[in-house]
Amino acid sequence: MQIIFTVLVGCAAALLNYNIRSKSLLHCFSCCEAKLLIAAAELKGAVEEVLPALREQNISVFILSEECNTLGIETLTDKINYASDEPLSPDLRSNVTMGSPAVYIYTSGTTGLPKAVPLPQYKVWAATSFQAIIGVTSKDVIYVNLPLYHSAGLLIGLTGAIERGITVVLKRKFSASEFWDDCRKYNVTVIQYIGEIMRYLCNTSKRNNDRDHKVRLAIGNGIRGDVWREFVNRFGSINIKELYAATEGTMSFLNYAGKIGAVGRVNFFHGKLFPYALIKYDIERDEPVRDSRGLCVEVPKGETGLFVSKITTFSPFTGYTNNPQQTEKKRLRDVFQKGDQYFNSGDLLRIDQDNFIYFQDRVGDTFRWKGENVATTEVSDVLTMMDFIEEANVYGVHVPGHEGRIGMAAVILREGRQFDCSSMFSHVVSYLPAYAWPRFARIQNSLTITGTFKQIKVKLVQEGFNPALIQDPLYILDKEQTSYIQMTQDIYESIVSGNIKL
Repeated sequence: MQIIFTVLVGCAAALLNYNIRSKSLLHCFSCCEAKLLIAAAELKGAVEEVLPALREQNISVFILSEECNTLGIETLTDKINYASDEPLSPDLRSNVTMGSPAVYIYTSGTTGLPKAVPLPQYKVWAATSFQAIIGVTSKDVIYVNLPLYHSAGLLIGLTGAIERGITVVLKRKFSASEFWDDCRKYNVTVIQYIGEIMRYLCNTSKRNNDRDHKVRLAIGNGIRGDVWREFVNRFGSINIKELYAATEGTMSFLNYAGKIGAVGRVNFFHGKLFPYALIKYDIERDEPVRDSRGLCVEVPKGETGLFVSKITTFSPFTGYTNNPQQTEKKRLRDVFQKGDQYFNSGDLLRIDQDNFIYFQDRVGDTFRWKGENVATTEVSDVLTMMDFIEEANVYGVHVPGHEGRIGMAAVILREGRQFDCSSMFSHVVSYLPAYAWPRFARIQNSLTITGTFKQIKVKLVQEGFNPALIQDPLYILDKEQTSYIQMTQDIYESIVSGNIKL
């Protein structure tokens, strides 16, 4: 595995999402100043799309195959097969320290293009402690079906398992129909999840052997309270350990008490080591509320606020590689006193009267769908590449019974042009991964903006995709017809009732 190999030789690996293509792929590759690209054989086509640009930069390109007839791409599998079994020299990693970058993991944030987060060695090993904290032992078997280009699957799942010395069942892709059969086949005792995975499992047809397994622990984040209850009622008394963390964040929470729906609980010592707060946030203005002194205002217990954590020597914010502008945007200054700095999580949390912490929503331009972060600016840029779209405002709307928010676009057409349903479908499918497709399109005469020319999304999000509330022409992406089709009230009600799956 390439990730383990990079650790042995002491270099850092930038982990690319295999769904990205074209402009986004080149951006991700170049922003961390990588010199070499390794891709799986099935991704050869994606590599060939950007190969001319890579060759101009003298980038070495390898593919995990024994044969390749494309000029500029070298094979790697054959070289691995003939490589020596002798241990690598420690001199290769003699300059590696705990502060050296171990991996670069990409987060979409709010910029429109993914940002590379450099994770130092100490943060990688700190993340492995989650398994130890929740009681995973060397006798366990963990089932990892999350992508390894995300920090959850790589650090908490795979690397955490290496630290524990346990067996890993590494699934290439999540499958709801195969999940429990795999757990039974490999005697899995620990599983890893995101909220959508638990919902998918609950939506499968009930079986007589639903409780016939050895799974005792589940580690993850984003599970809704109702799904949590349904999951344990159906599949048995599995101890769910919900956590809250961000790849570039300065601290995290763990729901060690098992309170359904909570992401953690206020801990006195935790707060002393990693000072944090929930502050008042103006959703419409998309900024923290400040008092007459220019300082932020902490929300009272029970109210929702923006989660911020103090940036200190003990809990530094490493920022984004070669992106000082976006790094600065995540630094919130003069929060409780002049000169202090806090990390802006972009998440709205709530602390109840019993000190349990609950995730409420995300602020800014990013929304989450199918377990992936979707940057609205990137989707807008793709839409405006089409010659009939003048401007696009992309946002996420809630769908009953689903985690996160699904993509929707309000667009202005160029003068004299019509909305081309089939071209729109072909374009988004070609340029965007499935989780970022705008499933709904709303045709408007003008877009509402602020005095500083920021697009206003709040009202659009509230109106959602209900034809009864929207007078503008409204369309929905239909994969069977390979086109966008007119959104009707019957389609809307079928989606809400669950008869149409998104």
